[in-house]
Order: sequence, then C-alpha cells, then structure tokens
Amino acid sequence: MPLVLEELAAAAGVTARTAARLFVKETGQTFGQWRQQLRLLVALEDLSAGVTQVALEVGYNDVSSFISVFRAAFGDTPARYFR
Repeated sequence: MPLVLEELAAAAGVTARTAARLFVKETGQTFGQWRQQLRLLVALEDLSAGVTQVALEVGYNDVSSFISVFRAAFGDTPARYFR
C-alpha cells in the first residue's frame, strides 16, 4: 500500500510539485497528511488481526511509530481504543 507521490504524479503525467500543489488545493491536506489518514482508516478496519500485523500492512516499519501516530490521531493507543 505504500503510495509515493512521485509515482502517482508520473502516472498522471504531471510533476510531483504540481501534483503536491493540486493535492492541497483539492483536499486541503498535504499528500503525507492524507496518506497518514488513509493508513489509519485501513488500520481501524483490520485491527482485529493484531497491532503488529496492521502496522506493517498499512506501511509502518515498526509498531511503536504506528502506535504513536494512532494515539495522536485518535487520542489513545489501539489496544485502549477498542476497549
């Protein structure tokens, strides 16, 4: 699932800079912010498989980074969020 702006821009036939500018204009978010939200939404759907598996599946290289981002976005760790 790793989405790279440069690859998507090339597929659309525009430069990465143009794609980044248009992305903010259309969504109000940077591509990185949007990608982080996408990863977290996918993670919410899959957390029953376990935090480690989900963190890796949505593109994080380690569980602690995923938990940190999850806590910042949702106010709690994944384990506590679902209690």
